[in-house]
Amino acid sequence: MIQRPYFQAITTRVSEPRKFIQIIEGPRQVGKSTLIKQVLRSISIPWIHFAADNVPATRSAWISDCWMSARNKLQMEHLPELLLVIDELQKLRNWAEVVKKEWDADTFNDINIKVVLLGSSRVRLEKGLSESLKGRFETIKMPNWSLSEMQQAFGLTTDEYIYYGGYPGAAELRHDIDRWQEYISASIVDATINNDILMDTPIAKPALLRQTFELSSAYSGQMLSLTKMIGQLQDAGNTTTLAHYLDLLAQCGMVCALSKFAMDKARRRNSIPKYQVYNNALMTLYCEHDFTAARADHKLWGRLYESAVGAHIMNCAYTGRFEVYYWRDGNEEVDFVLVKNSKIVAVEVKSNHDKDTSGLHTFEELFHPHRSILVGEGGIQLETFLHSDLKELFE
Repeated sequence: MIQRPYFQAITTRVSEPRKFIQIIEGPRQVGKSTLIKQVLRSISIPWIHFAADNVPATRSAWISDCWMSARNKLQMEHLPELLLVIDELQKLRNWAEVVKKEWDADTFNDINIKVVLLGSSRVRLEKGLSESLKGRFETIKMPNWSLSEMQQAFGLTTDEYIYYGGYPGAAELRHDIDRWQEYISASIVDATINNDILMDTPIAKPALLRQTFELSSAYSGQMLSLTKMIGQLQDAGNTTTLAHYLDLLAQCGMVCALSKFAMDKARRRNSIPKYQVYNNALMTLYCEHDFTAARADHKLWGRLYESAVGAHIMNCAYTGRFEVYYWRDGNEEVDFVLVKNSKIVAVEVKSNHDKDTSGLHTFEELFHPHRSILVGEGGIQLETFLHSDLKELFE
């Protein structure tokens, strides 16, 4: 079993003197629980582990019970320190207030219990962190699996990664498309929408939320105005509702709506969105073509190719803390514009010889980016790009 790069970061932090609660967050099925088990097996620090999987959502006192068990272990075994790990606690109501109370009590009483919390719902986690735990935590963000990880663990080719994406649990099912689709649908889509969004967020039209996800995922790599999206959805309401739903889906690491790059922030907000999945599996889930047929369809494969580049960019942006846009002016366009600390990086994707890249040159003349990257024919090979750490583009 491979160790993700975040193994060392977690190991280092739990070995440091007690200072912050460590929050490990990321989308569903990216290996957070597996990784923390690898860390626990490797460290010399005594630890105790709990999971809230089957705990009723209303029983937030369960967290205090876990904390008391940790304190008893620390005291009875005369330990100098103890690591407390709680998995999936974000499903419990008022979890952040309870964690704050117990953490502050340990701090006041000089009790050396270090804490790691894991959660798959960024919507529910970040709400608790921003409201109750300010100044008490730091995060380790785990994105979807990269091409190099999927190749190392499961032997996926680059083309297979483009089609099947980066969910490790589904990789070995890829030769049975029905089982693969069932896994993605049940373990990723249904679990995220039902457990991470609807469980704790007031949604007036749950069916519309799912339709919004399905349509925006199918349109990954393409632009579609919210007004036109309303025309394709049943009982769609207004654009404000759709924008809110898209924001929730982005927070869960599923699909986002990229804004057009402009120096004026107001123009960015009012632009037609370009949709982008965080994992290509969410796009091909709704594709009518299997892998072989998709590979043979010139137009479809070009869309999947660009979406795979976009998914890699979005996952790097999640951990590297940079913003992602697209740019378009008339017939000129650039597929992705990356921005960090006033530095601009333009990324154009060319999956075949038919695509015109003149937009990249126009963008360079207008905005003078720090770097311009062409991915595909005539530029950086796709596999090389998908192996790269995009934070280095800003150096």
